[in-house]
Amino acid sequence: MSVFLLLLCLALLQHDGRASPEPAGCSGPEAVRVAEEALEQINRDRDQGYVLSLNRLYDLSHAAHQQKRGSLYQLTIDVMETKCHISSRKPWKQCEVREVSEVPAYGECEVSASADSGVRLMNYSCVLREVPATAVVTVCPDCPTSENLNEPVVEETASLALQRFNDESGLANFFSLENITRASSQWVAGPSYFVEFTIVETVCSKATDRSELSSCQRMSCQFAHRGFCFGSHVAQEDEFEVRTPAVRRHSRKAVEVKCEIYEPQASAGEQQASADADSHGHTHLHPHDAATPGPAASGPRSPVGTVVAQPASPRASPAARSCPGQRRHNLGLKALKL
Repeated sequence: MSVFLLLLCLALLQHDGRASPEPAGCSGPEAVRVAEEALEQINRDRDQGYVLSLNRLYDLSHAAHQQKRGSLYQLTIDVMETKCHISSRKPWKQCEVREVSEVPAYGECEVSASADSGVRLMNYSCVLREVPATAVVTVCPDCPTSENLNEPVVEETASLALQRFNDESGLANFFSLENITRASSQWVAGPSYFVEFTIVETVCSKATDRSELSSCQRMSCQFAHRGFCFGSHVAQEDEFEVRTPAVRRHSRKAVEVKCEIYEPQASAGEQQASADADSHGHTHLHPHDAATPGPAASGPRSPVGTVVAQPASPRASPAARSCPGQRRHNLGLKALKL
C-alpha cells in the first residue's frame, strides 16, 4: 500500500512532465530575481517621474508552470524613489534612494510577470506617496519640507537656476525649462529653496540675443539633448524689503545649479544628416561635450502599467509563507511602514 501511494505521489508531481513548484517565499532567490527584473522593466516603461528602487518583496503568488510562457507570478513589491530621474535611463541598482533629508517617497507596485530563463513584464500598477513631514521631523527637525510646485518662488528658483546653467554650461545651444519635478524649502541663513527640473535643448545657439530667448523653439525630440537639474536659491535680505521683482538683486552665490545632460535618442548618423540639411544654422552638442548617454532610439512604446500618487491605505497581510521579505531601506523611520 505504501508503494502504491508513493507511485501516486510521483505521478502527480510529474503531471504534464513538470512539477508545480511551491512558492519559496519572499526571500527565495527566484522570486527576488523576478521582482528585480520586473522592476527594471517597469522603470524602462515609464517616461515621467523618478527611477524606483526595490525595498522588499511584500507578497507573491506563483501559478502552475505554463509550457509556453514560463511560471506566472503575481507580485506585490514595495519600492522607494531614487534621486535618478527616469529620463536618465539608469538601472535602479545604480541609483541612490532618497535620504530622509531629501523629501523621500515610497509606495508599492502590483506586478504580473512570467519567468523562465528570462522575465517578461505583463502589467503593473504602482502607487506612490511622499513620506509625511510629521514622520520626518521626528528624526530630522531641520530637514527641508515639500513645497507646492506651482508656488511663484519655486518657479522663480527654477528660472534663476536655469539662467545660471545657460550662462556657464559652455554648451552650444540654450536650454529651456520643461518640467519642475520636485521642490522643497528650508531655513538656513534665510529661506532657502531647492528645485529639481528637466530641461530641453532649443534651436537657439549661444549667439542668440537674450531678448529673443522667449521665442526659442525646442529642438525636435529625437535630436534634442535633455537634462535633469538640481537648483537652489537662498533668498537675500533685500528681497524681502524690495517688492518689485524688476529691481531685485540676486547674488550669483545665492543661486546654485547642477545639471546632467543626456544624449539624444537619434543616432550619430541621423544627427549628422539632420545637421547637413539644416538651413537654420542651429548647432548641436559634439562628442567632446559632457553628456550622459540617454535611452537608445526605439519605436513608440506601449505602456503596460500606471504609476499614480495616492495616500496610504490599510493593506492586507501577505498571503504567501515567509512574506514579506526583509526591507532594504527604512530611512531610520521605524514608526513608518515603508
